[in-house]
Amino acid sequence: MYIVLLVIVIIICALLGLIVLIQNPKGGGLTSNFSSQSQLMGVQKTGDFLEKGTWVLAISLMVLCLVINVMVKGGATQSDSQFDNQVKKSLQAPANTPASAPFKPAGPVPPVQQPIKK
Repeated sequence: MYIVLLVIVIIICALLGLIVLIQNPKGGGLTSNFSSQSQLMGVQKTGDFLEKGTWVLAISLMVLCLVINVMVKGGATQSDSQFDNQVKKSLQAPANTPASAPFKPAGPVPPVQQPIKK
């Protein structure tokens, strides 16, 4: 079901892109090609159709995105991934090691040399 919804979203995105590219930002778009009044779809009807199509596709895209988000519970993370295993091991490693004593040098400490005065 998840894959089917993703395919539908991709198709809607492609259609939305095509409809937006067909439109002219000033309202000319396809409507400028219909100059005679005897056309099946007049100038105003073409603009209304493209505008309604844009709204329908945009709203359906938003709704499908929300539906997909609800369907995928907990995101796409996997608890058995290698990254999670490494994090768990690194968090458990310090707890298993015994506490060590402070560092002490093995031999005598050499004296600090004084600077030579001229």
